[in-house]
Amino acid sequence: MSRAAEESNRRMLRARDAMDRAYAQPLDIAALARIALTSEAHFIRTFRATFGETPHRYLQRRRVERAMVLLRETDRPVTDICLEVGFTSLGTFSRTFRDIVGEPPSAYRRRGPVPPVPTCFTRAWMRPSSFGEAAPPDGR
Repeated sequence: MSRAAEESNRRMLRARDAMDRAYAQPLDIAALARIALTSEAHFIRTFRATFGETPHRYLQRRRVERAMVLLRETDRPVTDICLEVGFTSLGTFSRTFRDIVGEPPSAYRRRGPVPPVPTCFTRAWMRPSSFGEAAPPDGR
C-alpha cells in the first residue's frame, strides 16, 4: 500500500472514530471532512471506498446498534431511546431500524433481554450488516 493510501486511510479512521464517539450528536459532513482534511465531496467518496458505505449510512447504523442494546436491556420508551441515540424523528428512527435490523423496534424488544454470552460473540452476532446477507463462514 502506498504512503498516500495509508495517510488517506488514517484520515478516514479519524473521522469514523469521531462519528463513533459522538454518534448521538448532530454531525455534518463539513465537520467530518475537516477532521479528515478533505473537501466534503472527496470525503464522502473516500469514506465509501474505504468502509463500503456512506458516512450517513454508517452513522445511522451506529445509532441503530446502540438502540438495539437499549431496547433489549432497558424498559425505556422507544421514543426516549430514539432521541437518546441521535434521531430527531420517531418515524425516521422506526423506518431506519426496520431497514437495518429487519423488524420494527417494538418487535425487536419483544425478544427480551440478551442472554449472557461472551461480549465478543454478542457484538459480532448482533451487529447489523449494511450489505444484506452475511458472508458464509469461509468468507466467500
